[in-house]
Amino acid sequence: MAFDIEMIKKVYATMSERVDKARELVGRPLTLSEKILYSHLWEGNPSQSFVRGKDYVDFAPDRVACQDATAQMALLQFMHAGKKTVAVPTTVHCDHLIQAKVGATTDLAVANSQSKEVFDFLSSVSNKYGIGFWKPGSGIIHQIVLENYAFPGGMMIGTDSHTVNAGGLGMLAIGVGGADAVDVMSGMSWELKFPKLIGVKLTGKLNGWTAPKDVILKVADILTVKGGTGAIVEYFGEGATNMSCTGKGTICNMGAEIGATTSTFGYDDSMRRYLASTGRQDVVDAADQVASYLTGDAEVYANPNEYFDQVIEINLSQLEPHINGPFTPDRGTPVSKMKEEAAKNDWPLKVEWGLIGSCTNSSYEDMARAASIVEQAVAHGITPKAEFGINPGSEQIRYTIERDGIIATFEKMGTKVFTNACGPCIGQWDREGADKGEKNTIVHSFNRNFSKRADGNPNTHAFVTSPEMVAALAIAGDLSFNPITDTLLNDNGEAVKLNPPTGDELPKRGFDVEDAGFQAPAADGSGVQVVVSPTSERLQLLAPFDAWDGNNITGAKLLIKAFGKCTTDHISMAGPWLRFRGHLDNISNNMLIGAVNAFNQEANKVKNQLTGEYAGVPAVARAYKAAGVPSIVVGDQNYGEGSSREHAAMEPRFLGVKAVLVKSFARIHETNLKKQGMLALTFANEADYDKIKEDDTFNFVDLTSFAPGKPLTIEINHADGSKENILVNHTYNDSQIGWFKAGSALNLIAAAGKA
Repeated sequence: MAFDIEMIKKVYATMSERVDKARELVGRPLTLSEKILYSHLWEGNPSQSFVRGKDYVDFAPDRVACQDATAQMALLQFMHAGKKTVAVPTTVHCDHLIQAKVGATTDLAVANSQSKEVFDFLSSVSNKYGIGFWKPGSGIIHQIVLENYAFPGGMMIGTDSHTVNAGGLGMLAIGVGGADAVDVMSGMSWELKFPKLIGVKLTGKLNGWTAPKDVILKVADILTVKGGTGAIVEYFGEGATNMSCTGKGTICNMGAEIGATTSTFGYDDSMRRYLASTGRQDVVDAADQVASYLTGDAEVYANPNEYFDQVIEINLSQLEPHINGPFTPDRGTPVSKMKEEAAKNDWPLKVEWGLIGSCTNSSYEDMARAASIVEQAVAHGITPKAEFGINPGSEQIRYTIERDGIIATFEKMGTKVFTNACGPCIGQWDREGADKGEKNTIVHSFNRNFSKRADGNPNTHAFVTSPEMVAALAIAGDLSFNPITDTLLNDNGEAVKLNPPTGDELPKRGFDVEDAGFQAPAADGSGVQVVVSPTSERLQLLAPFDAWDGNNITGAKLLIKAFGKCTTDHISMAGPWLRFRGHLDNISNNMLIGAVNAFNQEANKVKNQLTGEYAGVPAVARAYKAAGVPSIVVGDQNYGEGSSREHAAMEPRFLGVKAVLVKSFARIHETNLKKQGMLALTFANEADYDKIKEDDTFNFVDLTSFAPGKPLTIEINHADGSKENILVNHTYNDSQIGWFKAGSALNLIAAAGKA
């Protein structure tokens, strides 16, 4: 039986009435995305039609999921909300704090020792507040959600940007910051600007070396890392129904890399097969009762240009395997063009490592198809030229692929089997030699390949591709190898051409596991004590941020003018810093240390206007804070793209930054800034970015009349005594302005809890 089956049945019980009413209000057929949105309104039955990309709407998500790195701060905030238990089904998953180094057994033992304090905290908080807890080693949050919690037509939020993975099972699953999760866990509505809709029509059928991964790599190449911002991507067509459920999950997962709010597919037989195989036939039975409401209306898919804001069409039969990168997931190169592109750009051709796994590609099918390539190489006496590592997505996946001989196949080629956890995908990889900073190439099936992300080496050229292509390229040791046309030499000097990958969509003998790693919460957690040591370096109880004093912000110093790409990895790095995710003061020492200063093109070296000396960004921010001087951060396009980590917003808030002024924001980061009581602002004229000088001081002219839809004026005071005013825009509505005035959204929740 599925977890929370009664909740799922309750969702389906109201869906038809709500969707029918929405169709009447909108006056036309509906997409799947619209059906799920309108059936999850906080008000219940719809009473109005909403304008895409304009109207802020309150929703009632069905559940919340948190991973351990972000759960710490989310649950520290929830403890201030004054609630006895969470209002909706919630889970915590320990997958981020486990480093990949030696292999699963050793690495997990080390993590359990080093992070015992954090794991014990998360376990006890979960036990106290009615939260399901998945222990270290149980698996990656998004794979576990797909296996246990996702259901067609549902809405969930999660404190990780790749929560969107659950769209593979027909959900609207959306990544958020911890403060948003706290709202929903506290029984409040969740606010989202009604998204625009991008339709992707898939025709034909995947064949040969092409995999579901290639669909999203192609879409990323088309839309770029910000082309999906503010939109839901909905996939449909015969190509969609011809694809496995976990393949759909892969595509939805990487929708985070194009900035999409989320992505989804309509309910079909592949979802029925997956639900049944993972022990949820009861969900299939319930979903089949409302099946027509769990996909877009036929008229929508027949004439998509009339119903979507943008339509992309991809013929899967003609789609070529892609290799995206380096340094950005949207730079797509068909495998047939890689040799030419690599030579043109001086990319290292020698592949040092091949890595398979992460939340994106760690399913049974992924592992089976990659193993079929390894099996061929072993059978033909081909010695791999690169090192190889895999991260199974869950203990259920690991146990099943071990039973079916897939792990044994990988191990014949010397593969390192890492823990069922994120590992190298999020920088949790103790890669030997990475500290030398040598220029090199790795290939992986992960979703992100930003500079320094996997191993901390800025000269590692990381390329994203499918698991089967990772296997082929790692065996060949050559980035330009095209398995469709090229051959490999075996140990006898014979030319061998690899056959296309094969692998079962689902295990023939079903999934199996001895201990999945789940801890159910206490029926009554009122007696559970949650203890945080005041001397802990890993955990720190939160103090509320100060409310706005009602005056214009004046005398604010420029902290940093970030140049070019500034992701959440640049703002708050992961890797070794993950150990401080529950301690705001300590983790603030990584604030913006990866951002490039526009004035000297160096990272973590900015001018302290109080002394005239240069120092690290956190040190200068702390100096301003100690002197009672506010500060401002200036940034470029798509500022804050990447992870949902709210630490990237909480750290500047904690260190005295009052406003972040950029050309454009990534959606989640902008919301996170608002939630923490920050001013998230954009240049009304992007060219004004160039007016910002290193020694500038800023005065807000009209913050006292802060209102929705009304631009703000900032006076820039240059060091030469000259002044100029610029207009800045914002997207705050009345309730969000309330967060700013109160000091944070959490302050309002806490106040309501005490009332």
